[in-house]
Amino acid sequence: MFFDPSYFLFIGPALALALWASWRTKSAFKKYSKVRTMSGLTGAQAAARMLERAGIGDVEIVATRGVLSDHYNPLTKTLALSEPVYATNSVAAVGVACHEAGHAIQHARGYAPLWLRSALVPTANVGSKLGYWVMLIGLFLISSTGPGVLYAGALLFSAVLVFQIVTLPVEFDASSRAKKLAFEHGIVTVQEREGMSRVLNAAALTYVAAAISTLMTLLYFLSRARR
Repeated sequence: MFFDPSYFLFIGPALALALWASWRTKSAFKKYSKVRTMSGLTGAQAAARMLERAGIGDVEIVATRGVLSDHYNPLTKTLALSEPVYATNSVAAVGVACHEAGHAIQHARGYAPLWLRSALVPTANVGSKLGYWVMLIGLFLISSTGPGVLYAGALLFSAVLVFQIVTLPVEFDASSRAKKLAFEHGIVTVQEREGMSRVLNAAALTYVAAAISTLMTLLYFLSRARR
């Protein structure tokens, strides 16, 4: 009960992918943080140009603490850039900033997956806080109460998976917009766009890894319920 080798068969590969994706993201960001853009624009200035060219004037760009803590909040229309991104004119910083600006453009254009992701946030938060623990309790009680508790936890936890799956097209589309518009608006050159793509592609892989990890965790508990 307390040690199940099959758990590592499910989770091990997903964990390895998540660690590799995280390493690749940090490595790419570190490498291209040393490469300055020909335009000389900082992350904040690049995001501002993206928004200006898109006709968006009601989004506030602010600095926030942390590393790779960049995000766009559609509720407050705030584009928060981490300190290494906000005031730096590197290819990595500009890439991340333009990606977040891509989310703001999605919001302004009524991009459906972004709306759906925002709608799923409350349910996903409940699932992430309770789902795993309810499944774990259900696993310990399964011999006396049956798999009902475990299935209830799995239902809660599946909300996290749905959220992560919906997140994938949102992130991929934001990166696609960033790569295209950053070049068209003179923020990066053709060569700089290659470095920008490597940073954003590596970051996108972390979302894929997270979804796979959640899926494998869910499959493990469901497999235990059927034993």
